[in-house]
Amino acid sequence: MPLLEQIIQLEKEALERIGNSDSLDSLNAIQVEYLGRKGKVTAVLKQLKDVPPEKRQQIGAAANKLRVKLENLLKEKQAVFAPSGIKTIFDPTLPGTAPRVGAPHIINQVMGEICQIFYGMGFEIAHGPHVETDYFNFEALNFPPDHPARDMQDTFFVEGGRLLRTHTTPVQSRILAERKPPIKIITPGLCFRYETITTRSHVAFYQVDGFMVDEGVTMADLKGALVAFCREYFGKGLKYKFRPSYFPFTEPSAELDISCFLCDGRGCQLCKYSGWLEILGCGMIDPNVLEHAGIDSEKYTGYAFGMGVERPAMLKHKITDIRMFFNNDVRFLRQFL
Repeated sequence: MPLLEQIIQLEKEALERIGNSDSLDSLNAIQVEYLGRKGKVTAVLKQLKDVPPEKRQQIGAAANKLRVKLENLLKEKQAVFAPSGIKTIFDPTLPGTAPRVGAPHIINQVMGEICQIFYGMGFEIAHGPHVETDYFNFEALNFPPDHPARDMQDTFFVEGGRLLRTHTTPVQSRILAERKPPIKIITPGLCFRYETITTRSHVAFYQVDGFMVDEGVTMADLKGALVAFCREYFGKGLKYKFRPSYFPFTEPSAELDISCFLCDGRGCQLCKYSGWLEILGCGMIDPNVLEHAGIDSEKYTGYAFGMGVERPAMLKHKITDIRMFFNNDVRFLRQFL
């Protein structure tokens, strides 16, 4: 039989067998039979050397066309039967594997807990800008330009006579200037101070300030709110003491200590063997601050308090280095998921 007729016959035969094939094994067998090293199409190509030169080009083109056609058709058909992707073995008796999900940073968790406790006491939550004016950060809070207390808060100054706020109390200044009593607000947020970074201090830190202004507000109201907070956050059974202190925007001023919950007040490294842990600063709002905001200090009184977020977090979770909050070490952060 002439080679050209053999090629036509092979095409008809191969297409029919491929079309009727119902498995990957049968397709692989057809590929070997027709396109393998000893396959039928290969045998035809080997006979081209015996074909007269004037017919060799026509027959060779027909044979190559058949080879390409069969290769493409086999690939398409094999793809239908070939397994898709990687085989996985599913055992329904095994316990499920929960996906790893993210969680708020430990600082955000602690700040959220603090805010939630005070929110439950009826405090609103307010925020203010990180870049402040000297007026709201210092002057409106009873810090005159030459006041030595300004040296207690080393400040980052920026262009335009502004500064990075050194505490969140400027939000109190803004709210007192905008609203009239009764006011009961907490102000959480990020603060900045030009300090040496150590195990206990950082240039950036978080703070939650709070204040209340109304008629007849007393130091007893302040103590009641802060003791209630400490009992809720640190647990019951602790002792408390208010030590006299000094802040320009409160008078009288105090600092709140709680008995060390690690050693039960006996003295340990955490409390520096004093038996007490300093938690926050507080006091009655200085009348000058109220008058500066246009509030009658003869009619209204108020209290204010402020605490860093990192310190309660370090105390509650026994963290010894404040820098760990900012290092983004996943091994550390995963402990608080």
